[in-house]
Amino acid sequence: MDQDWEDRMTAAWARFGELPESAAPAFRAEIDALVAELPEDSPLGPFERACAWDSTGHSDRAVPLYREALARGLDGYRGRRAKIQLSSSLRNTGHPAEGVELLTPELDAPSDELDDAVRACLALCLSSLGRDREGLSLVLGALAPHLPRYQRSMANYAQLLVASDG
Repeated sequence: MDQDWEDRMTAAWARFGELPESAAPAFRAEIDALVAELPEDSPLGPFERACAWDSTGHSDRAVPLYREALARGLDGYRGRRAKIQLSSSLRNTGHPAEGVELLTPELDAPSDELDDAVRACLALCLSSLGRDREGLSLVLGALAPHLPRYQRSMANYAQLLVASDG
């Protein structure tokens, strides 16, 4: 879409954090109005609608919309966001194994600012499956580079958590 549309969508999301929970229906209506301006087959439409449902506490309504956005070819940065958010919603709706399946390939995707979010969400999905050591390993591995000291030690500990002897 054009920059004006992007700016209006960004502004709507910027206001969202300040809205009371009671404003959720109005917020979703605002997103729906912006989505209505998109071409009917745009993958951005279901993605933005999924985000709005998800952010207002309705993971169940978001899941099919994230799937639709990805099926329509949503890729790049927003595609990666959709995979992260879909995985989180799948976990929230009792399907963490699907979240693991969706996010695991993202560990080998080209690096970007979403890498830590991939690992954090994947860790939550793993934990929901009783695979806490794997999840903790991912989180420690993601945290290590951000520490002012102990980066090497934490990275090593992360690897040891999933080593065969643990």
